[in-house]
Amino acid sequence: MTMRWARVMLLTMMTTLGAQAATAATLVIKEGFGKLPTGTSIDAYTLQSNDAEVRVTNYGARIVSLKTKDSSGKMGDVVLGYKNVEGYVAEGAAKTYFGAIVGRYGNRIRNGRFTIDGHEYQIPQNNNGNALHGGPHGFDDQVWTAEKVENGVVFTLISKDGDMGFPGTLKVQVRYVLLGSSLHIDYFATTDKATVVNVTNHAYFNLSGEASGAILPEVMQINADEYTPIDAGLIPVGGPKPVAGTPFDFNTPTVIGARINDANEQLKLAGGYDHNWILRGKPGAMKVAAVVYDPKSGRVLTVSTTEPGVQFYSGNFVDGSYKGISGVAYQKYAGLCLETQHYPDSPNQPEFPSTLLKPGETLKSSTVFSFSVKK
Repeated sequence: MTMRWARVMLLTMMTTLGAQAATAATLVIKEGFGKLPTGTSIDAYTLQSNDAEVRVTNYGARIVSLKTKDSSGKMGDVVLGYKNVEGYVAEGAAKTYFGAIVGRYGNRIRNGRFTIDGHEYQIPQNNNGNALHGGPHGFDDQVWTAEKVENGVVFTLISKDGDMGFPGTLKVQVRYVLLGSSLHIDYFATTDKATVVNVTNHAYFNLSGEASGAILPEVMQINADEYTPIDAGLIPVGGPKPVAGTPFDFNTPTVIGARINDANEQLKLAGGYDHNWILRGKPGAMKVAAVVYDPKSGRVLTVSTTEPGVQFYSGNFVDGSYKGISGVAYQKYAGLCLETQHYPDSPNQPEFPSTLLKPGETLKSSTVFSFSVKK
């Protein structure tokens, strides 16, 4: 099995390189996506290649749908989402963050507090006394400016000084480009005052199809020797720990549901997987973070990134409250997230890679979601 998976990874990386060199242009189509309660019209942009179709919207700069081929060549939507913007607004405070760009600080900050140059900043506490994904009105809840570019679209957001308590006026750009069967996401940010930034995409993947049930039968590999254990608030505590000998060891391909119900305190705290893995390889260099294979459809997802970590979340808090784009209610484990990122609570844990961004600096980060099939 390991040798077969090595071949899958090699073929997928070759596919990615081929996509990058592809000459066929991706079609970009703009259309309406509904209205916010304020009356603001929201747009969606469909990126179409010969091998995939991605739909993104300027509300939260989010991925709405992502269609790719299975082993028989049939296209299917492999991310969770809604058919219009009204579906995302209807979630209210009980957010799933389906497909959204989250920030300024994706993931959690303990007590919503951090200090820069001796000044303490307070972010609204919206998750068990902590700040999650930038607070209750983070980047997922904003209307971004959109511009078509070659093979994709660029979303831009100006987050003003004091937005959700964060210092500095931050300019953020997220570029989605579809090349063949690979979706490239590039992040850029600048600030006029020292601040902390951790921006990522929060897509939920189900390689069997967005309305197909649980992701537990899918097989995953994460290229990491360590992870960051959490406390009851899902904040890293005690520093990195080895994955060896634990249910967090995905260095060899493992069925996601094989150990998710083990009598493990970390799994109990999160109700499944909701942890940060420390990726092998140099931060800032592109590397394969994870590979997911679905035996049912034959689809393979390879996630590559320049980020130092990846948050694997198994959809533990999705509870059937909302019906997705196909009219099917999403239940627990309906999708999995692989959020490429810096580590949670980094502003309060100096031993973690820094998320500090200063004036004159530019944050640059890239992640690629590449799709292939295994027959």
